[in-house]
Amino acid sequence: MKKRHKGIFKYVLAALLASGVILTGYFGQKMVLKQIYPLRYGNFVYKYSELYNLDPYFVFAIIKAESNFNPRATSGKNARGLMQITDKTGRWIAWMMKLEYRENESLYDPETNIGMGCWYLCWLMKQFNNDTDLVIAAYNGGSGRVNEWLKDKNLSMSGSSLDRIPFKETNNFLFRVKNNYSIYKKLYE
Repeated sequence: MKKRHKGIFKYVLAALLASGVILTGYFGQKMVLKQIYPLRYGNFVYKYSELYNLDPYFVFAIIKAESNFNPRATSGKNARGLMQITDKTGRWIAWMMKLEYRENESLYDPETNIGMGCWYLCWLMKQFNNDTDLVIAAYNGGSGRVNEWLKDKNLSMSGSSLDRIPFKETNNFLFRVKNNYSIYKKLYE
């Protein structure tokens, strides 16, 4: 009898160790993914997401795709900060929000950049009836262009959604943001 209990004990111990390795692997993977997909600047993201009725994970996905959380990021087109806002768009947003705008510094300030970016996303959501694909495309390619694409039967059969995006950069941006958004939701919800 004692031998039999020892044998069962070994199997139970082996099963527990194996499940521990599996769980450690799962949690280890999750910890690594959380390093790659962080919630940096969360205090500002949550604050302005709530203010402008946005899903914060959507905002994190945009920031991840735009600047990878580098507040000093500057694109080749001179878009700046976490949410990569151009000076022209920044001036317009600041005017609409009645904010003081300091050309170079406003867009590099994380709170200002996220506040302006969230306001702009909210504005695009209203313009495009909460269609996140159109909002993402407009955030990258411009709302005027997206409206033109929606009128083009070669790009939009329905006139209300895009079947094809003619700009490779915008198409890639849409894919990255949607992928980031999916990962953020799975990791943190």
